[in-house]
Amino acid sequence: MSIKEESLKKHYEWKGKIEVSPRVEVKSREDLSLAYTPGVAAPCLEIQKDESLSYDLTRRWNTVAVVTDGTAVLGLGDIGPVAGMPVMEGKCLLFRTFAGIDAIPICIKSKDVDEIVRTVYLISGSFGGINLEDISAPRCFEVERRLKELCDIPVFHDDQHGTAIVLGAALTNALKVVNKAIDKVNIVVNGAGSAGIAIARFLILMGAKNIVMCDRFGILEKTNPNMNPAQAEMANVTNANGLKGTLKDAMKGADVFIGVSAPNVVNEDMIKSMNKGAVVFPMANPVPEIMPELAVKAGAAVVGSGRSDYPNQVNNVLAFPGIFRGALDARAKDITDEMKVAASKALAEFIPESELSPTNILPKAFDEGVAAAVAKAVKEAYLKERK
Repeated sequence: MSIKEESLKKHYEWKGKIEVSPRVEVKSREDLSLAYTPGVAAPCLEIQKDESLSYDLTRRWNTVAVVTDGTAVLGLGDIGPVAGMPVMEGKCLLFRTFAGIDAIPICIKSKDVDEIVRTVYLISGSFGGINLEDISAPRCFEVERRLKELCDIPVFHDDQHGTAIVLGAALTNALKVVNKAIDKVNIVVNGAGSAGIAIARFLILMGAKNIVMCDRFGILEKTNPNMNPAQAEMANVTNANGLKGTLKDAMKGADVFIGVSAPNVVNEDMIKSMNKGAVVFPMANPVPEIMPELAVKAGAAVVGSGRSDYPNQVNNVLAFPGIFRGALDARAKDITDEMKVAASKALAEFIPESELSPTNILPKAFDEGVAAAVAKAVKEAYLKERK
């Protein structure tokens, strides 16, 4: 059987990848009185006086909502919230496996930004954090922005920021391998959706000065009439030289290519047109913008992708469990830019410089201690900001 056939068979067997398990036993009337009525009234009244005690007296301190509207599920697109449930359960499984966090899938039957924001806000008191997942651009930007304003708990759109944080770590180490500086290199980002825009913004935070973004209609530049508002905003902070044209034009003389777009949109000639020591991250999944072996054959010095069967997998599981673990442990009310940068640096530094190579720039998903290292960095960054 193929992996898809085997997975479908397993899902029929599993009938769900997560479940709720009690943390206390109820075997007597006394147990019942302590865990439920009448004893439970005491913690209720304490929380009524001080809602922050919900983190001490309930499981809220360790619980995250994984929220989707089902409009951008994996590479499947708008398949609806219920059809997206297996992915959300999988995300919850990863939260538990890699960071010991309880996560609950919340699949919202609406594409209306107001309804999504209102729904999530109204249930936010049950959770210590909100992980937005597989919500299409550009609505995802508005949903996250408004929820961050309304909620007093961390709100994090993993498709944006998780991808950006891991890519930032990969690029940091790749540039060490090729001996180039982030503020000097020419970077091309292909795909100006949620992930591409978040990556560009994050790389600017990390010191990148020369970024050109592309989408289906070509290079993002101020006079391009095809851009949505989020893309138009990015055109104002990237492409300083006003370059026009297509992806092929953008890649001439580039040092870095980052793809979060579509299969097979890059060929060997385009890689050959890049500068010597090119760093190439074709991350479309399951078929990347160019197959890694072709990029290497064409002269790329360091190549990473979203696939697990090639070196240097850019995998969000390296970031989001540790980020939420650190935020929950710090009782953070937000996940700030400083926390994201700290997470990216922790991932990059997880690989000792003496071990860096063209095929070893990122930790593996199952390397012991990755989530803990990210969590520690995130918590420390938050506490430092609070001083």
